Amino acid sequence: MSKVHQTTYKGIFQHPIAHNLQWHDVRSMLEAIAEVTEEHNGNLKYTRHGEVLVLHPPKHKDLSDTRELMQIRHFLERSSVPELADPTEDGNHLLVVINHREARIYKTEVRDSVPEDIIPYDPDGTHRHLHNLHDNAKGQPELKSFYDAIAATLKGAEQILIFGSSTGASSAMDYLVDELTENHPNIANRIVGAIVVNEQHLTEEQLLAQARAFYEANEANNSPK
Repeated sequence: MSKVHQTTYKGIFQHPIAHNLQWHDVRSMLEAIAEVTEEHNGNLKYTRHGEVLVLHPPKHKDLSDTRELMQIRHFLERSSVPELADPTEDGNHLLVVINHREARIYKTEVRDSVPEDIIPYDPDGTHRHLHNLHDNAKGQPELKSFYDAIAATLKGAEQILIFGSSTGASSAMDYLVDELTENHPNIANRIVGAIVVNEQHLTEEQLLAQARAFYEANEANNSPK
């Protein structure tokens, strides 16, 4: 997806529900990630990883129908798992930028890298912080799927660098490291660093520049003398 598509994707999951989404942006985003067929009655049929969504194009420019917006949100959630489960190509140096709202995964070797964007499923719209749900038996089931999706995306990585905004009990970064260590040790062994950064004040280019500098320094330190 392009950056415009990513913005639209995030807007669909916004809480409170967004009322300023433009239909042409939503349609463009859906057509970028799903197969589309226009039916004889004017409806648009989207197919992605075996999931189907049928929409009737609205008469107005904005997508103001809450029920239809929720249908799109649920379609994206249902159809996203197979895509996230595809492992990355072997040998990649990946950067994970994580907070309590999302995880973005970049291939640091790729210039203008477009991240894999993973958003925790929030069916009741409460946006509870992840660190309040350590006990999965009492928490929401979407947490496990969130971390499983991250782990699946990291499977083929050679090395993994994680950026987060804090440490300790309130840290999504530390929670991810703990989850990978406990449930995905083979992936956890490839983590080369977990670093606190002020991500809200850094552009994607600056985040990637820091990651590349870290990897270069790490390789220099580990190379034979």
